[in-house]
Amino acid sequence: RDDRGVPYLRIDLVQSPMAPMEVETVATVGARKWSPGSWRSCETLQMATYEDSQDSYAATMDKLSKVPPLVQPGEVDALREQLAAAARGEKFIVQGGDCAERFMDCTADYLEAQLKLIVQMGALMESATGMPTVRVARMAGQYGKPRSSPVEKHASFGEIKSYKGENINGYAPTDRAWDPDRLLQGYWHSCATLNTMRGLQMADDFGASTVGDLDLDFLKPSPHYAAWSKAADKAKAAAAATKPGVFTAHEAMQLDLEEALTRPVAGKGHYNLSAHMVWIGDRTRQLLGGHVEYFRGIRNPIGVKVGPSMQPQELKELCAILNPDKVEGRLVLITRYGAEKVAALLPAHIKAVQESGVPVVWQCDGVHGNTVTASCKLKTRKFDDVMAEVSRALQVHRESGSTLAGGHLEMTGPA
Repeated sequence: RDDRGVPYLRIDLVQSPMAPMEVETVATVGARKWSPGSWRSCETLQMATYEDSQDSYAATMDKLSKVPPLVQPGEVDALREQLAAAARGEKFIVQGGDCAERFMDCTADYLEAQLKLIVQMGALMESATGMPTVRVARMAGQYGKPRSSPVEKHASFGEIKSYKGENINGYAPTDRAWDPDRLLQGYWHSCATLNTMRGLQMADDFGASTVGDLDLDFLKPSPHYAAWSKAADKAKAAAAATKPGVFTAHEAMQLDLEEALTRPVAGKGHYNLSAHMVWIGDRTRQLLGGHVEYFRGIRNPIGVKVGPSMQPQELKELCAILNPDKVEGRLVLITRYGAEKVAALLPAHIKAVQESGVPVVWQCDGVHGNTVTASCKLKTRKFDDVMAEVSRALQVHRESGSTLAGGHLEMTGPA
């Protein structure tokens, strides 16, 4: 009652780390009963469907649910521990590989060149900075491509399905039908790739053969050549001490495939054993969508691409949904803004994550936000833009009291 004895309702407003709508979203997702297939009740984008080949699709899914895992749970746990160390500034992540792998590139020479590039980059970073590296390859499963449209116009064939990667359809205009058998082909090619990677790393002369012939002559025109040449000489001198250990990762876009390769591990939970780490693309990170639903329940380290359209409050919610137990090394935020947008967007994202209290691993993708179309109409990136984004991200993290734990690149060893 007021001083005149009239009753009234008093409401005290207090600042909360999350607004009511945000809390409602997090609570809605958290209240769901998770299973490897619970994503099927959500809206899911960027996936191929197979209404015209149901029998073949069912047979493929049945086979994939029974094949051996590609990686082991202990390896997955080891990567999570190393990512946690990187988030603390004790290691640096070197991650890269093809935009999308091709079945035709599953050859001994090509795979050895890709592995060699990852290991050499790690050796150079360690030599130049004195910081151990975590090596993660976009290999043995990076067969899918998100597309802005499911169809495209072809001069001779009219409207055809867009090319979505080797495990969905072929690049030739006549090979664009979504074929479920390609999912199984992707598994076998991943097996061959991983077998080659493991075999090369078991060699007695792995370090010497991988780092011993490191050649930076192509950098001679650069004003930084002397410094990098010195780092390369130091890395080559320590080549024999280079240890094996390259993890695999891919964008988990085709969720029925990922579900089929998810396995329960006694006393721990469910692991996606198609790779050590999987990530959600910038086009499929909807809070109530199928990809977030699937990812929140697996035990793997998981990544999320964070682009210009991500709102700070949305990122805060996403962190709460994907890492509710606040496990170090579990959630990797892969920023990809474009060189000109980093300074404007990254500080608010860092602040939102800091306010959430959720530990994350910050990684910079300097490639995907800097896409330009060349005169030949092919998409490419300028090296200076890639370097600028990484450099500016590093500066923003330092100014924000945060740690940039690594880089994520598209790259091709044989090029």
